[in-house]
Amino acid sequence: MQKNFDILFILESLCSIIWTIPSSSNEEGDRVVNTPNYPNWIIFSKLDTNDHNHLRVVTYINIHLVTVQFSLRRDIFDHKDICCFSFFNNSSIFFIINIYSYNSHLALKYLKDIETNIWSVLIITGNFNIRDNNWNLVYFFYSSYSDHLVEIAESFDLSLFSAVQQAPTKYSDNANNSNLIIDLMFLQPTSAEFNNYKIHPELWFPLDHTLLTVNILIKKEFILKRKCTIIRNSEEKFKFMEGFTRRFGNIDIMFIADKATLESIL
Repeated sequence: MQKNFDILFILESLCSIIWTIPSSSNEEGDRVVNTPNYPNWIIFSKLDTNDHNHLRVVTYINIHLVTVQFSLRRDIFDHKDICCFSFFNNSSIFFIINIYSYNSHLALKYLKDIETNIWSVLIITGNFNIRDNNWNLVYFFYSSYSDHLVEIAESFDLSLFSAVQQAPTKYSDNANNSNLIIDLMFLQPTSAEFNNYKIHPELWFPLDHTLLTVNILIKKEFILKRKCTIIRNSEEKFKFMEGFTRRFGNIDIMFIADKATLESIL
């Protein structure tokens, strides 16, 4: 199995003290609590100001992908349990959405009610806390929230890959409780990545959730740069100087009293 990953989706991440800052009221300094940072990773998260001990959705991006311009899109989904980020690749923009849907399913309700016009969503993944026969064949009950989830995924042209039915995604530490399938991943059914979605039940210990992986092709892009120069004594140079002189020669400097006025004229 491939062990080198470039994007990590972390759910229910515990925060810790990452440093202290000088304080006038505490000689030991004020504690700064957040999820851990690592030098080779860029972190995307939305910290809930009312709970500094728990982050439900965190995404880490390896710094070698910095050229594709990953950006956390709070302007699209402003919810503490939803991490939506975009990136540019091959001159196009793509989106990946990581969700933690708590038992109250506020994140799903938010997604169902909000209107968006984004396209090219590659993945919707997360812990949805929904037990349903649609993805767990040995579970004989149905949840109305599964309809909400499927509708949301279909609105972005995504589908649930059937591999999720092969193994539990959450293992119980109590022998009297059954294992669950509540971690899901929705992908574009026509994409090559759809068949690369895998569940690794052998990697659940010491965590209680299994590892879900998918391969996404991100092409390396090179931006060719050249120095912008004007050849000395060329026709291009004379045209540039003529336009430059005409532009500034027509500026009336009699009424420039401050910087703001100068900038408005320019």
